[in-house]
Amino acid sequence: MPAIVGAVKVINIGSSSVFHIGDVYKIQPYTQAKTFAGGGSFNTGDGIRVHLENAQTTMVDDDEFDQNLTGI
Repeated sequence: MPAIVGAVKVINIGSSSVFHIGDVYKIQPYTQAKTFAGGGSFNTGDGIRVHLENAQTTMVDDDEFDQNLTGI
């Protein structure tokens, strides 16, 4: 059964977002990211203390593709 949609106002859609109205067979957002961070970077909570004297984040990534996304 087809969808009947009234007025729609879109303010912002991110680069890997999906905006869907009505009937759909398949929704497949596409995005990829790689994150590097040093010690204590992703800590969450109350009262966390991180003491790093001489910390370094060294990244070596020799391959060209980490994960090939297909079906686009």
